[in-house]
Amino acid sequence: MSKIAQDVIIRPIITEESMLGIADKKYTFAVAKDATKIDVAAACEKLFDVKVKSVNTINCRGKERHYGRFSGYTASWKKAIVTLTEDSKTIEFFDGMF
Repeated sequence: MSKIAQDVIIRPIITEESMLGIADKKYTFAVAKDATKIDVAAACEKLFDVKVKSVNTINCRGKERHYGRFSGYTASWKKAIVTLTEDSKTIEFFDGMF
């Protein structure tokens, strides 16, 4: 089943650790929970016009949070770390983050 690229990649993850990976052409995104590695690679190639070498995915569980006497869980989500090939161009969105 083919998915639209904008539905697969939700947003970029911008943290200190993810910014360190940009030097090695590794970019981190929050993706749809039902997206596969193949879906994420195809969406990156289509949206950013790059060549994807590999994709690593991580399911992040929701954390328990307390507010007064009430408690609940934050939403669980999925993260993908996309590694680009050596001859691929970089993603322009992340270039201005340094």
